[in-house]
Amino acid sequence: MNIGRNLLCLKTAVGYIDRKTVVSKIIQRKSHVVSYRTGPPPHSKATKVGATLVGGAMWWWVIWHLWHEPDHITGEFDYPNAHRWSNAELGIPRDD
Repeated sequence: MNIGRNLLCLKTAVGYIDRKTVVSKIIQRKSHVVSYRTGPPPHSKATKVGATLVGGAMWWWVIWHLWHEPDHITGEFDYPNAHRWSNAELGIPRDD
């Protein structure tokens, strides 16, 4: 009985020591800001200017390509007139 209790205490102590060394060896990254129940910190002026420049470049690219290559949106060919198709072309069987 005493041997079992001693082994249990030893196992608990070894587990505690082992957990303590494992927890101390965990890498803690501090690469982002945690703002739990508070507002995030304000962005720097460089971040705001960079975001405005990237957004402006994106909109310039979109509008430039819509103006100079509208076929990307409207298509290259004329849209077919569905009223000119026959029932056979559409796969509709004859009415008997």
